[in-house]
Amino acid sequence: MPVTVHWLGHASFRISGSKTAFIDPWKLPSNPGSADVVIVSHSHYDHCSPDDVAAIRGKATTVLAPPDCAAKLGGAVTTVAPGQTHDLNGVTVEAVPAYNIGKDFHPKANHWIGAVVQLDGVRVYYAGDTDEIPEMAQLRDIDVALLPVGGTYTMDAAQAANAANAIKPAAAIPYHWGDIVGDHSDADAFKAKAACAVTVLSPGTETTLD
Repeated sequence: MPVTVHWLGHASFRISGSKTAFIDPWKLPSNPGSADVVIVSHSHYDHCSPDDVAAIRGKATTVLAPPDCAAKLGGAVTTVAPGQTHDLNGVTVEAVPAYNIGKDFHPKANHWIGAVVQLDGVRVYYAGDTDEIPEMAQLRDIDVALLPVGGTYTMDAAQAANAANAIKPAAAIPYHWGDIVGDHSDADAFKAKAACAVTVLSPGTETTLD
């Protein structure tokens, strides 16, 4: 089954195939649908939004989040840390490191996460709020890498391109631009510098991976 990656804006994605996973839902549109899996990368308000998680959370939804997010989200939350893998009835989520180097917005000591989501044979890497970090070069067989490009709190476009070139995904999609930080020029600069195919989405649009 084809897998669709839908950019909801900022750092929020919906990945859909035989199951549906949301990552860092924030400012969701009305009637966003329901989630089989929700992944929350860290506790900043634009990533850990209790109201948005509640909007897509059903009785059978699994919510994965670092421990400092659990109290904010309420309900049943499966806590997760870098290096852990969860097999969730058709969706596999591998938590990976996400942190800043040389700035303090996302300390490595917080054990916040990015994630590799495997669904219907497609591997999607969501970097989280991170700089270009050495662990990225250890990722393998990534079909599409979702990478922040807006700078200030994360990688900028040039650093994200370097990360993409280390990861060697089949394709990449830039995010963390157009809201709070960054603009379309950051996405375009990333596309110009990355060696892989790059799709620049607009908020609310999607691409399908065969």
